[in-house]
Amino acid sequence: MGGTAIFSHLAAPDSTLVLLIALALEAALPLSGIWRRLPHPVAVLGNVIDAFDRRLNRDGRSFRNRMARGALVTLLLTGAAYGLGYGFQWLLRSIPYGWIGEAAILIVMLAQRSLFEHVRSVMRAMNFGRLDRARSAVARIVGRDVAALDDHGVARAAIESLAENFSDAVVAPVFWYLLLGLPGVLAFKAISTMDSMIGHMTPRHQAFGRVAARLDTAANFIPARLSAAILSVAAACVPRGHPWAALVAAVRDGRKHRSVNAGYPEAAAAGALDLALGGPRRYGGEAVLDAWLGSGTAQANVSDIRRALLLYVAACCVNALIVAAVLYARAYY
Repeated sequence: MGGTAIFSHLAAPDSTLVLLIALALEAALPLSGIWRRLPHPVAVLGNVIDAFDRRLNRDGRSFRNRMARGALVTLLLTGAAYGLGYGFQWLLRSIPYGWIGEAAILIVMLAQRSLFEHVRSVMRAMNFGRLDRARSAVARIVGRDVAALDDHGVARAAIESLAENFSDAVVAPVFWYLLLGLPGVLAFKAISTMDSMIGHMTPRHQAFGRVAARLDTAANFIPARLSAAILSVAAACVPRGHPWAALVAAVRDGRKHRSVNAGYPEAAAAGALDLALGGPRRYGGEAVLDAWLGSGTAQANVSDIRRALLLYVAACCVNALIVAAVLYARAYY
């Protein structure tokens, strides 16, 4: 009886099953080549945000005026994304086999494979002793200055980005889809993209991007802590992984990070791999004295990136198992 609830009709499977299918396909299919030929929807959104930023965020305006304009842009784009998601969801769930289109949208909103590939490219460059290429590769996924990073700095940057983006690009979209469906995941993606572009505490964006940054912090609050828990469980699958140390580091050090959320998955990864992550780094030529997360060594190397990728794959599997558990509960209870 319960099993038929998953596929009450072949043309309309449970939305949680659609999510599980999307997670599996996004992880399995090499889709990066498509976005070299076609504009990615997130890149299109980025162009829209940039246009608003250039037109509305001008130096001559007061702090209060720029903050009000930024708030208006943030609410407008978030509302538009939510409305677009609602429209897609209504349309796709009202036509036969529309769930295939819903799965396709979810695949575009997820970044399991692309994040893995970005970090793997850093590892491969370091394997060949090409520190210059490793710096270029890691520069694509971090915001810090990379020109002066040594091998250990590049390895730490790659692992930190992998952990933080596991929360932002994998767990958070899944969380918001389970909670609010397509409207939730599209609105979250809009908020996340705005935060990455204008949510910085720089002279240009500390007013205009303030609401976007606060909204992103709220949207990632639960997913970041859930990500730390998932990484702690996944550490059991990694050679010399430390599940308990991962959990301890997340609880003890997660709040030390200058970000309300990023410290939790980063600290969990540090504990899981017996590393110290975070610490001093440079942004825009200025030194930032961040706290160290974890109590292991700061001398991360290419083998630690390899173990971090194993941790990430295991964490993605745990994340999918949670979705499967939700699907089971919805079907049988």
